[in-house]
Amino acid sequence: MTAAELTTYLHEHIPLSAAMQLAVETLGEAGVTLSAPLEPNINHRHTAFGGSIASLATLAGWSLVHVGLTDAGLPSRVVVMSSQIEYLAPATGAFTARCPMPAPEDWNRFAASVRRRGKGRLTLRVEVRCAELLCATLTGTFVGVAPGSRA
Repeated sequence: MTAAELTTYLHEHIPLSAAMQLAVETLGEAGVTLSAPLEPNINHRHTAFGGSIASLATLAGWSLVHVGLTDAGLPSRVVVMSSQIEYLAPATGAFTARCPMPAPEDWNRFAASVRRRGKGRLTLRVEVRCAELLCATLTGTFVGVAPGSRA
C-alpha cells in the first residue's frame, strides 16, 4: 500500500480524517507519519484542537497496524483497546503524528497471535509534533482481529 492509497482509504472509511484534511506523509519500514493543517483543526485559542491531536495520533497507530497486517497477508479488523495521551505544548501550525514500527520481536509476537488465535494486541507510542516541537505523546493498545474471530 502506498501513502496515497492509505490517505484515500482513510478518507473513504474514516470520514473524520477527510474533515481534518489528514495526509499520509510517510509509510514504510520505519513506520507511519500523518499530517494535518491547522485551519480545519483550530480551536478558540488559534492552536490545534486537542481532539484533532488525539485523533491524528490514534489514526497513526491504527494505520501502522492496518497496513502491517495487510502487508503480512493477515487482513484484520483493527480496533483501539485503550489509549492515553499527554499534551505537552500547543500546536500553533500544521502538525504531524509519527508512529514508529515496534521492535521486530514485538511485531512478530503480535502477528503470530493474530495468525494462531485470531487476535492479538500491540502497544504503540506516537509522537505529535508541530515543526520540531513535541506537542503530545499517545500510548495506545491496538487489537487486530482476524475475519471470523470475535473481538
